[in-house]
Amino acid sequence: MTGGNEASGASYAAAGVDIEAGDRAVALMKERVARSRRPEVVDDASGFAGLFDASAFLRYKRPLLATSTDGVGTKVMLAQAVGRHDTIGIDLVGMVVDDLVVCGAEPLFMTDYIACGKVVPERVAEIVGGVAEGCRLAGCALVGGETAEHPGAMGPDEYDLAGAGTGVVEASELLGPARVRAGDVVLGLASSGVHSNGYSLVRHVLRTAGLALDVSLPELGRRLGDELLEPTRIYSLDCLELTRRVEVHAFAHITGGGLAANLARSLPGTVDALLDRGSWTPPAIFEVIAGHGRVPAAEMDRTFNLGVGMCAIVAAEAADPALRLLRERGQDAWILGEIVPGSGQARFTS
Repeated sequence: MTGGNEASGASYAAAGVDIEAGDRAVALMKERVARSRRPEVVDDASGFAGLFDASAFLRYKRPLLATSTDGVGTKVMLAQAVGRHDTIGIDLVGMVVDDLVVCGAEPLFMTDYIACGKVVPERVAEIVGGVAEGCRLAGCALVGGETAEHPGAMGPDEYDLAGAGTGVVEASELLGPARVRAGDVVLGLASSGVHSNGYSLVRHVLRTAGLALDVSLPELGRRLGDELLEPTRIYSLDCLELTRRVEVHAFAHITGGGLAANLARSLPGTVDALLDRGSWTPPAIFEVIAGHGRVPAAEMDRTFNLGVGMCAIVAAEAADPALRLLRERGQDAWILGEIVPGSGQARFTS
């Protein structure tokens, strides 16, 4: 049966989806997204797809496309708790592009996806602005994305984000285990902190130890929440410059699973990586987590990066030039270990 006052009937807005807010969010983010633009990006007037000029691949003899997708896990819950949303997008880009560069691929473009309980245009623009800034830092373009409002499935202040990236590498320059040999040197590239892995354990420690995000800890020199929201360091441009200047055999992005497990993924079955635990000092945040949570050392090892965000495996004669180059670029790096005959394991010698 029909009739009555249509204004009181069902509508998308009554169901909790605000189309006008979504349009305003798009308008607010446009200028920030434009900062990540690359010359190969082609405008699509409809806005339904991102376009990238593939004629750029003509300079390659055999271009291989690389793709990666990821999110930032429960770190978004801390961003929501603190009320800071402008850096979580940088985390997203770091998780995607630094996987791409492991094989030697240059990140070209990304797309993102944000799901939220309620579209708050300013908040969405901050999140996407962070993604665009991360893309700028990585040298790739943010060519598109989607913001979806999920009322009922998520709270008004809840959101999650994910992204996918595409890169390209010359087939003859593909990096990985096949290039690694005994006598190579392992370089450690410093992380900016926890990055985007292990936050379920972090939140567990916060709950059980009764630690508030707004507490200032002397060992950190700032509020705990600010330390935990420090964005993931993006290594792609530094790694690509290394491949152009010195003999790099492999990279390893140190994410979930920790240093040894991720480095082992970049080793052939004929060698081991022997790592010197005394070659670096983990940032204080890891001491805070381990101490307040009484987290065993083995659990810390397999959960967090412990201050090493990326590893580069280089020829022995390339180690010193590589370190000089990285330091010139403002990246803290050091000799972390060596490659010896073995069975494909990464292990600590001390």
